[in-house]
Amino acid sequence: MGTRFIFITGGVVSSLGKGLASAALGTLLQARGYSVRVRKLDPYLNVDPGTMSPFEHGEVYVTDDGAETDLDLGHYERFTGVAATQSDNVTTGRIYSDVLGRERRGDYLGGTVQVIPHVTDAIKKFVTADLRDEDFVICEIGGTVGDIESLPFLEAIRQLGNELGNECAMFVHLTLVPYLSASGELKTKPTQHSVMELQRVGIRPDVILCRCDRPIPDGERNKIALFCNIRPEAVVPAIDIDTIYQVPIEYHDQGFDTQVLSHFRIDTAARPNLDTWRDIVCRIREPDGEVVIAVVGKYTDLPDAYKSLSEALVHGGIANNVRVKLDWIASELFEAEDTVEHLNGVHGILVPGGFGERGAEGKIKAVQFAREHRVPYLGICFGMQMAVIEAARNLAGLSDAGSTEFRRCDDPVVGLMTEWQRGEEVEQRVAGDNMGGTMRLGEYPARLTARTHIAEIYGRTEIEERHRHRYEVNINYQETLEKAGLIFSGTSPDGVLPETVELEDHPWFIGVQYHPELKSKPFDPHPLFKSFVAAALDQSRLV
Repeated sequence: MGTRFIFITGGVVSSLGKGLASAALGTLLQARGYSVRVRKLDPYLNVDPGTMSPFEHGEVYVTDDGAETDLDLGHYERFTGVAATQSDNVTTGRIYSDVLGRERRGDYLGGTVQVIPHVTDAIKKFVTADLRDEDFVICEIGGTVGDIESLPFLEAIRQLGNELGNECAMFVHLTLVPYLSASGELKTKPTQHSVMELQRVGIRPDVILCRCDRPIPDGERNKIALFCNIRPEAVVPAIDIDTIYQVPIEYHDQGFDTQVLSHFRIDTAARPNLDTWRDIVCRIREPDGEVVIAVVGKYTDLPDAYKSLSEALVHGGIANNVRVKLDWIASELFEAEDTVEHLNGVHGILVPGGFGERGAEGKIKAVQFAREHRVPYLGICFGMQMAVIEAARNLAGLSDAGSTEFRRCDDPVVGLMTEWQRGEEVEQRVAGDNMGGTMRLGEYPARLTARTHIAEIYGRTEIEERHRHRYEVNINYQETLEKAGLIFSGTSPDGVLPETVELEDHPWFIGVQYHPELKSKPFDPHPLFKSFVAAALDQSRLV
């Protein structure tokens, strides 16, 4: 069979779960033996989310090939295990950059450049490019129907639907069915209006997913089907649940995958094997214990800023059959208050990635607490750099150790590689400098030192992990810091860039320059998170 395309749109409000719906559908199709690819079309004008504040957009997810993408691609990878690439996420900004670049080169032969056909053709080319004969391509369109920004994308998928035909294309629409407590009713009108808006641009949904907080009675389901011109069985409830890893099971129970296959006239007799997901859900709902992990960061008011991180910790809990309770702590708090009051009794401390000076000193205090109180510590990216600064100041006696990201200092143990390789003055970013895509991005190899703690955790000395950072730990301080007890246990293959550090006299203290959370999955927890949660479990027995 040729590749079939499934387009998933959303209406009424944002954040209904289109990303999870796309990921879960991919999982269900895989469980039936089909190969899948999941893609995201983002309507905003940014070229990518790399320059956007986490408060604005949440986490920036990074792929192996260095794309800075929407956090939904993390859901796709965690559910399907299929590694995303540059070609799986595109924005309006990237589409227009491509179209305008071609116009400047004269590729349109002097013709007038318009949304139709030039922009829509570029979108269609993206949707259908770089495929490897996958059975299904699931394409999520960001935003909600009715947004001005979404119109070119909706027009493009409308055209694709016509060109591919019903045998190779279908449309799924996710809407909200709210419950009004005052009247004690589920209201179908928002869904009706959302579908009407979609039909105005020429798209008729083949399946409607109805996000709701309770079961939808047959009467309301039939009403939606009647007014939206589809069969009642194609109205699929998407009921709120306690864990996202129940979503594939729930969608299967509600017949979502059956409706998709029926649309393409594919036999639905064989049932998907969801035993792995049932085991995952069972471990989440019925753990043997609980550990408390303090996450000390600067974006803790918005958990989506650390989405992959929080899920990787859940995966570590699944591997150890314990519930991981996250205590989100703003690092700035420690610059005014004692860390003991907030960190006493936690079973593990994690300092995640970040940028800028705000809250950095608070993170350093959290590192110091973990070191002195022998609490398991995991520092990721910026968190590793703060661990190096703390060790330099408090173990090696370099009182003015710091990072050139913040200021000039006597001992720049963290800085840009060009600064400490050539001995130049601190490089400054000035107004007008390009900010996007200027970091070390994507998958890079690292070599771990044999018989170190981290090499034992991985079970090998050659690894590849994803990066997203601009500043590096200064290799010139390796000898000084190792004499003080901080071991440089992993470097880039050429030995120039420190990749991992650890304390030799501590139950569990590791910093990594990369982002291991980006490769963790519920059915394949990352070894670092598996080991970190195990150490936190040991700590819980001591507290």
